[in-house]
Amino acid sequence: MADIARLTQLIEPEAQALGFDLVRVRMFGGGDDLTLQVMAERPDTRQLTIDDCADLSRRISDVLDEVDPIEHAYRLEVSSPGIDRPLTRLRDFADWAGHQARITLTAPVDGRKQLTGDLAGVDGDRITIDVRKHAPMTIGFDQVADAKLLITDRLLAATAPLSTEGAEEEFEEEGQD
Repeated sequence: MADIARLTQLIEPEAQALGFDLVRVRMFGGGDDLTLQVMAERPDTRQLTIDDCADLSRRISDVLDEVDPIEHAYRLEVSSPGIDRPLTRLRDFADWAGHQARITLTAPVDGRKQLTGDLAGVDGDRITIDVRKHAPMTIGFDQVADAKLLITDRLLAATAPLSTEGAEEEFEEEGQD
């Protein structure tokens, strides 16, 4: 498997050159089905358009073709984080305070390996989550193995798409016989 830290060092400047923040770089799959997943976002909208993804994909492809840091064939997937986005940076936990999340811990805390509830905020490198049917719990960012937002009506309202242009026309065309 490729070195994610090295890939991040190669990819992040390309995202920044386009004005994007890098959210996550991840490799998954194996054998003949290896995927390099790159998630990025515009700081002002927290999203990317299809054209943004294409622009970033071309830049990343050029750099990776030149440096060739991955030994095996792979598929490059460039996307926006989506609604149920991963929380990968400490600031994500602060930015999405008040929204529901699921955090998987590196080791159990108070007998819990997974915490689900409303993000309550960040203090230094400590994250507080109001765990459902329990109580608020504060953990270190270094204790987070994986985290993502959960889809709720509030989250849907907060992450309205950049554009719905064409959606109504497409729907009307499909409905006509």
